[in-house]
Amino acid sequence: MAPRAQSLILDLLSAVGGRPVPVRALVRAAAVFGIEENALRVALARLLSAGKLEQAERGAYGLSSRSRAVQDHVTSWSTLHERVVAWRGGWVAVHVGALGRAQRSAVRRRERALEFLGCAELDPGLWLRPDNLAGGVGATRRALRELGLDGAALVARLEELEPASERRARSLWDGRALERAYHETRRELEQSGARLDALPLEQAVAECFVFGGKAIRQLAFDPLLPEPIVSADARQALVSEMRAYDRAGRRVWRRFMRAEGAPALESVLDFRSVEAT
Repeated sequence: MAPRAQSLILDLLSAVGGRPVPVRALVRAAAVFGIEENALRVALARLLSAGKLEQAERGAYGLSSRSRAVQDHVTSWSTLHERVVAWRGGWVAVHVGALGRAQRSAVRRRERALEFLGCAELDPGLWLRPDNLAGGVGATRRALRELGLDGAALVARLEELEPASERRARSLWDGRALERAYHETRRELEQSGARLDALPLEQAVAECFVFGGKAIRQLAFDPLLPEPIVSADARQALVSEMRAYDRAGRRVWRRFMRAEGAPALESVLDFRSVEAT
């Protein structure tokens, strides 16, 4: 599926670590996906107005500090295993029931932050996730707020749920569906990676964007659930395959972006999830 202009811009800027990229490089990349120059320039203006971009110099744009908080989360996909610890049965609870819902943009930021950290809504206004992230509740609270959760939201540890609530909490996530998705995406990456070098450059660029982007988005939003809710081995197998795909895709995108005068890529496929933040 072809990306929208705003998504493509944010994706490409994320891929170069947020550093400024010349408009001509963005225009050329957009053309690969059938996005016209006028549409790209309109998207640039809207992102700039929304505070997601900064104009570093004439004719070049980079990510704003606001967008970089999300980017930092997205780019941690390759070290997901370092973000989890053994689960001892406790939960991180986030209560947002007392917060207003009148401002849709604020609600979107709030819910996006909760989804980024793998939280799910148990009851209206009460979100949970297993307390298995490194650093415990304190680190989870900080991460949520950096990603856009309101400062007034209550974040605390919750233990000893009654049996019925415990069962409901564990059923908030479909572990088997997550495992199937890990296997499916891993297979797609294997197949795409095997043919990348044989494709024409622009076709290879588009394929990297589609398949790598899907995997990165999947990992960025992965709830990082513990055993026995989901298989950690299946998740890590996808991460390992994505590392191999990243190396192959990095070669493709470096050739393309350097030809257009853009900075060398740091991590070519760290993208596809920041547009709606």
